[in-house]
Amino acid sequence: MQGTDWSDLQVFLAIARAGQMARAGAALGIDPTTTSRRLRRLEARLGAALFEQTREGQVMTEAGEALMVKVEAMAQAAMAIGEPSRPRAAGQLTGTLRISASEGFGSWFLAAHVPGFVRAHPALTLDLVASSGFLSLSKREADIAVMLSRPKAGPVIARKLSDYSLQLYASQTYLDGAGTPLGPADLLKGHGLIGYIPDLLYAPELRYLDEVQAGLAPTVRSSSINAQHHLIAAGAGIGVLPCFMGDADPSLVPVLSDRRIIRSFWLVTHKDTHQLARVRAGRDWILDIVQRHRTLLLPD
Repeated sequence: MQGTDWSDLQVFLAIARAGQMARAGAALGIDPTTTSRRLRRLEARLGAALFEQTREGQVMTEAGEALMVKVEAMAQAAMAIGEPSRPRAAGQLTGTLRISASEGFGSWFLAAHVPGFVRAHPALTLDLVASSGFLSLSKREADIAVMLSRPKAGPVIARKLSDYSLQLYASQTYLDGAGTPLGPADLLKGHGLIGYIPDLLYAPELRYLDEVQAGLAPTVRSSSINAQHHLIAAGAGIGVLPCFMGDADPSLVPVLSDRRIIRSFWLVTHKDTHQLARVRAGRDWILDIVQRHRTLLLPD
């Protein structure tokens, strides 16, 4: 990359992270025309197209993926120069590690173990994105993703992390008022049901209720599993929660415990960055805590 303008590389990095030319320009404080011109200049200098245009925006080509590894390393080195207040020992991890996980797993499982990880890597910035949906590894929105299914395509490496179990829960107050279902068919007899909004599901693996009893439909719905937890705890109805959430709340009572649902978590990294030291550290950390606390995911 001898002779390449660093400002052009910054434009490339911004587009790769934002996934859209306009958003990248806004992040850099330049207009879309300038953003596009700098990208074309960089591509001409390198003799390769770095992005493909799709309906969603810009997606990196193989040449773009290869360049991304080098530019990210340069950006991290530049960032380290600007952080004199964070002295570090030789070999200590630096830069930013971004982990994308489902809302429940990120906030109820991973977050509890973050203190140990940051103590081990004090010069590393950790982004834990725990939300309803997953960031794209292909667009470099995250370094590691914990997903609900194995990706069917893309330049990624995936391995099964663990199965986990879910079941119905309710508050004791709700059961005292509405009665305790003795079988799945009882749920059809006037019980309030908590669940996802069907047209806002971000993964088909989140469809649960039909596996408990055909014909069940939620009467109170939310796109957020944390909101569903609060609704169940408040007595709005009966709902399905991962056992690592429901069992952690002493105010909740398991309902129809023989009707457990099994799903899986997959650990996904990008082919071009999975050997970076910070990515290996994050991956090994997640594998370790899942192995040590598997009974929270799959209780007896």
